Amino acid sequence: MSDIKNVLSLFDGISVAQQALTELNINFENYYASETDKYAIAITKYNFPNTIQLGDIRNINIEELPKIDLIIGGFPCPSWSKAGLGKGFNDQRGQLFFDFVEIIKKVQPKYFIAENVNMKKEFCDQLNYYLGVKPILINSSLVSAQNRERNYWANFQISQPVERGIVLNNILEKGVISDRNKSYCIDANYFKGGNLSQYFHKKRRQIVFKCNHIGEADIKGIESLRRVYDPNGKCPTLTTSQGGHREPKVLVSETEWRKLTPLECERCQTLPDFYTKFGYESKTNKFIKISNTQRYKTLGNSFTKEVIIHILKHIMV
Repeated sequence: MSDIKNVLSLFDGISVAQQALTELNINFENYYASETDKYAIAITKYNFPNTIQLGDIRNINIEELPKIDLIIGGFPCPSWSKAGLGKGFNDQRGQLFFDFVEIIKKVQPKYFIAENVNMKKEFCDQLNYYLGVKPILINSSLVSAQNRERNYWANFQISQPVERGIVLNNILEKGVISDRNKSYCIDANYFKGGNLSQYFHKKRRQIVFKCNHIGEADIKGIESLRRVYDPNGKCPTLTTSQGGHREPKVLVSETEWRKLTPLECERCQTLPDFYTKFGYESKTNKFIKISNTQRYKTLGNSFTKEVIIHILKHIMV
């Protein structure tokens, strides 16, 4: 059982925390969500119609809420990410962290959980100071088919999950296969797609390969793409490094590939199949189908559900 009755989720996204609480059979009474993205809100309303939406974190009136037992939130990451601009508090989005901390201080919940990307030590030390605790770095790969390192701060002790041995080929739809065990991190820009150069050279934007071209068991056929060279630089080739005309090339003519589908991304985030496929618009009072672009974006901004379940288990009594 748990003593959590009222939950406040800041930067709620598609309410993965609520899905985790539900699967743990934690019978909370009210779930308050602060979110501004209309597609994320629509997905949440479809899956959890009783969610109480509060809008922008900067406009929340804490005095109107009951006693909050759990605050959870992943504050915006572009300000802190090594892959982003790295402006920290000098970024307007980075300033939202202070709203997050201020609400925690005013509410004084029994428990709080904060999440953000793996970042340089300078930034992490700053956030530790304001949150009053140090984070634990957990890679979602332990409980899923996706490499996704995230810092988790909490006012209670958290341990590392146990490796579950889930690999990418376990969650792919039929007809494709991967050359690696874990997907590269799914981010909010994944909808833009990738290419062989990004995948093999920059190690990002996960792609998978069609089985009918290589044979389902022929992993070596995919691996060999990393070692194909064309000294003449003739098409069909795609350059994966810069230099003279003898630079390495990756052969693209004999292998078909694609990016992960929204369903596969849901599985990478350990969510139920089709969790993001539909939404509900309060304004029009209609159910809507969510575009693939918005599904990718909202999934890239979300928690890995099984990591949140693992963390929440530490406060169940």
